[in-house]
Amino acid sequence: MPPPSTNSDPSPEHEHVFAEARALGFLGPGPVSDGIEHARGFAAGIDEPPRLLVDLGSGGGLPGLVLASLWTGTTLVLVEANQRRSRFLQHAVDELGYGGRVLVADRRAELVGREPDLRGRADAVVARGFGRPAVTAECAAPLLRVGGYLVVSEPPLAGRPVGRWPEPPSPLDELGLVVGPAWTTRFHYQSLMQIFPCPDRFPRRVGVPAKRPLF
Repeated sequence: MPPPSTNSDPSPEHEHVFAEARALGFLGPGPVSDGIEHARGFAAGIDEPPRLLVDLGSGGGLPGLVLASLWTGTTLVLVEANQRRSRFLQHAVDELGYGGRVLVADRRAELVGREPDLRGRADAVVARGFGRPAVTAECAAPLLRVGGYLVVSEPPLAGRPVGRWPEPPSPLDELGLVVGPAWTTRFHYQSLMQIFPCPDRFPRRVGVPAKRPLF
């Protein structure tokens, strides 16, 4: 089977959808074009479009909907537990004509990570602002197949905490993750690779990863 195809830049319809998301309070301040550029940066360090992609904490649709426009053969799952945001995401998916290959999972990531049709199947997971590194890693690892990768948006170098992603031996080992390459466009990104299946005990119960982070 050929790899998923890559499309051109997001269309004006995307800008309209993201402007609507910002008006609803689902995106931060700043030009919509900056948010689209930031979303495109997730793809800059990825050699081949994923067949199955999961966006944790999709919010107003960034980066997920932009990546859906770039990778036209990719199946995408937008994970968003907030009901107002998830309803907006479903509206956006319908508006952009992505029904059938872009799905909205309106529940907590800890629950999604235990669903048999998603657990251990994703080629990639992306997270723009889902949570602290330990929470993001614990919720992403159960979704990834061996050889899959997590890509996280990083803060600027000057304000980045030392040891944000600990090197081995570290609690990341428990999840089957290792720190991979980082890259910079105007923005900063870090990848992690799934080197063995995430153990069945992860993710822990809803809320526990945030209350008792692994690191």
